[in-house]
Amino acid sequence: MSSVQDTVFDIIARESGIDRARVVPDATLKELEIQSLDAVQIIFEIEDHFKITMPDRDPNFDTESVGGLVDAVEKLVAEQTTDPVAKA
Repeated sequence: MSSVQDTVFDIIARESGIDRARVVPDATLKELEIQSLDAVQIIFEIEDHFKITMPDRDPNFDTESVGGLVDAVEKLVAEQTTDPVAKA
């Protein structure tokens, strides 16, 4: 398990008030019964923690599933570290 995945799982569990053991890559936010306002707060917390901006309705990013969310964060973090313009 990557540190990004651990951190995303922790943020999801903390912000939604659910048991961290329920947060698995195959789960969707809907299956975890995370309300839309909580989902928005989770995204804000992830963006703040990793200093990234999640895409809004981008078909190339799956932000409905926990695994998709982790993949999106990992991709954005990787782009941030390789793109000097993104750091500015």
